[in-house]
Amino acid sequence: MEPISFRTPLALLILSLGSIAAVWWWLATPISLARAPIDPNAKLQCVSYAPFRGEQTPLVPTTHISAEQISEDLAQLVKVSDCVRTYSVDNGLDQVPELAAKVGLKVIQGIWLSSNRQKNAFQIATGIRLAKEFPSTITALVVGNEVLLRGEMTQADLAATIRLVKAQVPVPVTYADVWEFWLRYREIYDAVDFVTIHILPFWEDFPIRAKYAAAHVEAIRRRMEVAFPGKEILIGETGWPSAGRMRDAALPSRTNQARVVSEILDLAKRQNFRVNLIEAYDQPWKRQLEGTMGGYWGLFDSVHRALKYPPGVAISNYPNWKLYMGAGMVLAAMVFAVALLALRRKPWMPRFTSWLAVGISATSAGSLLGIAADKMYYESYGVGGWLLWGSLLAAGIASPLFAAHALMSGRALPTFLELVGPSDYRGRSRNSALMAVVLSVTAVIGAATAAGLAFDPRYKDFPFASLTMAVVPFSLLSLLNRPKEGIRPIAEASFAGLLVMSAIYTGFNEGPDNWQSLWTCAIYVLLGATLWRARAAQIPE
Repeated sequence: MEPISFRTPLALLILSLGSIAAVWWWLATPISLARAPIDPNAKLQCVSYAPFRGEQTPLVPTTHISAEQISEDLAQLVKVSDCVRTYSVDNGLDQVPELAAKVGLKVIQGIWLSSNRQKNAFQIATGIRLAKEFPSTITALVVGNEVLLRGEMTQADLAATIRLVKAQVPVPVTYADVWEFWLRYREIYDAVDFVTIHILPFWEDFPIRAKYAAAHVEAIRRRMEVAFPGKEILIGETGWPSAGRMRDAALPSRTNQARVVSEILDLAKRQNFRVNLIEAYDQPWKRQLEGTMGGYWGLFDSVHRALKYPPGVAISNYPNWKLYMGAGMVLAAMVFAVALLALRRKPWMPRFTSWLAVGISATSAGSLLGIAADKMYYESYGVGGWLLWGSLLAAGIASPLFAAHALMSGRALPTFLELVGPSDYRGRSRNSALMAVVLSVTAVIGAATAAGLAFDPRYKDFPFASLTMAVVPFSLLSLLNRPKEGIRPIAEASFAGLLVMSAIYTGFNEGPDNWQSLWTCAIYVLLGATLWRARAAQIPE
């Protein structure tokens, strides 16, 4: 091979590395805010508090949080907030008022109501007892949280319960629900001392963009003031998730969470209204009920109990962007190295288009590696989640490496038959067999996630990053290295049909504002087209 032959891959490698650096410089650009989300000179008025860590969950009735663990949290929270809001007296939360009093925190004490009358009686009795024991710590009782939204009590039963509690405690009593349900069930207004509404722009039926979230909160608050004059309106829950899938144009992210919190707190200060943020700590257990975005509403992360946005530190969506950029550059260089090694004993020179395909594969994989790893970390829940997203990321890393080797070797994309079919369809190359494994993993996970987004989409994440890493190299390989003559395998054709039909439905269902959906659907279609081009031929003895 003449020395000049190295100019093309070298130029493409330099371009690839530069592109990866530019992508990460853009992705990691910090935002500027008028007010820090957590300002040491201006404590939060109140923040929702749940003490669960790691595998702890209130969904297991026997879960009991120790006083030591709660005390540790409250000692941290008193530095940033004047008050905590709880939702129940179960799982050790009945200890919160006593422990909060020791550190100087006020408590908005919750009484959890449901359709279980026996449990309700226990919650009510315990809440009344705590209000009497700690009247200087508990500033209000919240009798029921979104029980009307869940349809577990009637309006009449709830109003009667509120009046029952109100007659026995020395503190104000309220009920908390999303703002629409206050407008539907106006009788509750007469029973409470003040109105507690939840305004969650991300969860609205028509989700609100992060940049309009604070304006939406203010508009709803003013509407409620008109609907319910004469009583204070407390915003009992508002905030934004820092991770998870998009809903329409509403994007969960670190910068969006910081922006929404900052703007709502600034608005509350200027307009002089009370607001309780949801929530203090990320709650992993909520992901079982509400998907990834349900577990990441906290101001502190759940693992290290560290502030997501320390005062004076630039706020970026990717704090570890330098590590991600470096890892992406290493992967891109490895892709080019594999391509060059594949040429050692080949009698031909590859076409420029083959090198261009290697460059595109290396750049896309290198640029998206950090995003895919970040998504895997935040979106993997339980052993099954880690296995699913870990396998897809592994396929995304392996795909450009195997495709680069195949592009330089003149090999076509393998079929599933070469891996699991009859012996006369199986290839003799170990690399082809391994590439078929990677392709199979990509196709199976791609089809499974596509079907999930079509049939049960509300809490499903969009695997756009890892899937793109895996699909683009295979697509380029099938385009440039002509598929073998032969039959179109049934498995590939079936996967292709499922992927394309699911992509069309999901694209329309999610709407044109959800770029995560549009990106993922485009990759589903590309994967479907790649599998449709597959051909299987018997291999001669």
